[in-house]
Amino acid sequence: MKSIMRNKQLHYLILKSFFLSICLLFITSCAGQIEKNATSLKFIPEQTKIHADSISLKAETLPEFRVDVHDQDYQGNQISGVVRTVFQDRKGNFWFGTQSGLCRKDKNGLVYFDLKNRIGQGVTVHVILEDKTGAIWIGYGGGIAKYDGTYFTNYHEKDILTTGGLWSMLMDSKGTLWIGTTQGVFTFDGKVFTPFEIPEGKVNPNFGVSTTKMIHSITEDSKGNMWFATNGGAYSFDGKTLTNISAKEQLLSNFVNQIIERADGTYWISTVNGLFLYDGTTFKSITEKLLGKDEGVGCIFEDKTGTIWFTANKRDIYSYKGETFNKIQIKEGDFRPFPFQIYQDQQERLWFVGFKGAYRFENNAFVNVTRNGPW
Repeated sequence: MKSIMRNKQLHYLILKSFFLSICLLFITSCAGQIEKNATSLKFIPEQTKIHADSISLKAETLPEFRVDVHDQDYQGNQISGVVRTVFQDRKGNFWFGTQSGLCRKDKNGLVYFDLKNRIGQGVTVHVILEDKTGAIWIGYGGGIAKYDGTYFTNYHEKDILTTGGLWSMLMDSKGTLWIGTTQGVFTFDGKVFTPFEIPEGKVNPNFGVSTTKMIHSITEDSKGNMWFATNGGAYSFDGKTLTNISAKEQLLSNFVNQIIERADGTYWISTVNGLFLYDGTTFKSITEKLLGKDEGVGCIFEDKTGTIWFTANKRDIYSYKGETFNKIQIKEGDFRPFPFQIYQDQQERLWFVGFKGAYRFENNAFVNVTRNGPW
């Protein structure tokens, strides 16, 4: 009898052990699946850190930049043949993002930083901004770099930050970094990239680089709402709801280039079919009589006096205040800029940067800012 009892107890213990093993296996499997699901939408970038001095080159040691190698006339020693963006930091230093990389103008002169992408190629810098700590963030075609005053930390991710992949970037008021790419929108917390889903649009056949997920620009308004300029219209995000503002609402075009909020709280939207005012309910074409319906508006900017500046048909530059348009005349023989960005510095001077270098608009004329200034 005792032997039978011992056998039953042994059988019970074996079954209990087996049952516990199955449970543990199930729990472990479920936990792994949850962890996988939780991280499947995260992209962990490669990180490299490099001392700024090891990649810095003084402008005077570099060959002269020429806007057009076939033009025999002297073109000035340009900052670069193509300047994508300009930014002035809180210390007063000027940063330039160019087709040939990154440079900074400080009290010691003009210095170029030889940033590389993940496969060792030079980069095109599209965006430069400064966070609350004073760190400079640089968004380029194949990655992001953070400059802390001594080191550049480069972040590369082969699936989303492909060569030419990053086009826009914004640090919002909460300190979140938003990144607009050819693959859509991502946020970055310093460790991982997280996708922010926006419906796909269409490819613009008239643009050299265009995808269904293209994000041309990102803006935060005075209420903390995020705005995205896409190939599927304009999108706003209030922290909970994503709202599409598209051709269905009489915007006339789903190919949106840029969105700004004016000081009066209205939104101005530049598209391939002109410039539109949006008051939160209705649309008004600002440029239909000036340009027609089939002429595009690129970059837009409101200066500190309330004047709107914008580019049309790529090279034409207009100012607008009230109901009056003023086309900025460029003297014959001058290098004619093709602006990618309009910017106002701390001295309230207007910059136009793009093809053929960097320019300031002073005394109703464009001044070409080369490596030698004028600063």
